[in-house]
Amino acid sequence: MAMATVVRSRVSKVGASDGAGGLALERTPTPSVDGMTDTFPLADRTVRRVGFGAMQLPGPGVMGPPRDRDEALRVLRRAVELGVDHIDTAQFYGPDVSNELIREALHPYAADLALVSKVGARRDSAGAWLPAQKPAELRVDVEANLRALGVDRLTAVNLRRMDADAPGAGEVPLEDQVAELAALRDEGKIAGVGLSTVSAADLAAAQAITEIVCVQNPFSLVDQTDADVLDACTSAGIAYVPYFPLGSAFPHLPKVVDQPAVQAVAERRGVPAARVGLAWLLARADNVLLIPGTSSVAHLEENMAVADLELTDDDLAELAAVAA
Repeated sequence: MAMATVVRSRVSKVGASDGAGGLALERTPTPSVDGMTDTFPLADRTVRRVGFGAMQLPGPGVMGPPRDRDEALRVLRRAVELGVDHIDTAQFYGPDVSNELIREALHPYAADLALVSKVGARRDSAGAWLPAQKPAELRVDVEANLRALGVDRLTAVNLRRMDADAPGAGEVPLEDQVAELAALRDEGKIAGVGLSTVSAADLAAAQAITEIVCVQNPFSLVDQTDADVLDACTSAGIAYVPYFPLGSAFPHLPKVVDQPAVQAVAERRGVPAARVGLAWLLARADNVLLIPGTSSVAHLEENMAVADLELTDDDLAELAAVAA
């Protein structure tokens, strides 16, 4: 994208319909008065570019109840108060915990709140991640999300493909999986079909079957290996939702906040390093939607402040050296 002298990542308060009348996809982003994009289309609505991810609400290892249930509920309510209209969740977060918390905190939901989930995995009692990739399993899990959240339709559901080196990866054809989600969309149970952990070839294959409204893949300032998928999404007007936006969660892999260039920009601008990393993502492409997660109200408010951070050309040039 072309960078102006100042790159704004503000989030404007723009309403959206609840899509009750069916799909009405609009692929033209809504510009702010300064020409930058504060919102982007997601299935049957337009959402602000800074949302909330519910993965950190359950207990350690994304298993069991939260350490502080009252605080988790406060986080969700505060997120909506701050303008969040896009919440990302999954029935296998907990399992069952994130969706139950969302329902308790926010139901009945605001008409413009987009609830996005993902399917393709389950958890066992020990916390192991299990594949649930067959079309029939995808359908059962979409319906489980609907029941748990107390809704008739989800804004989007992402097919979480198995990592290439995972046992059983590739056993179920992508075409069969996407066709099942498209059928659920046609039945009115989801408004849009999304993908997660996919290659550019996977995205192209899925697009040949049906419309894809979003992609969730790992991407950050320190890991831009997915740039081809992001660029393909940008060209097609598809929302791109990066996970691991500040680097991998694994301790041995690089973190955005540890990079000297990020720390230097953060010190110069008087903001936390994490905010710089998130603002860089918003500046990377207009179709990037952030879903930073937390179980703390204070951390939530810090994350949401990325919407007010302006990165200058000098900031961006300094940060570009991280990936060079």
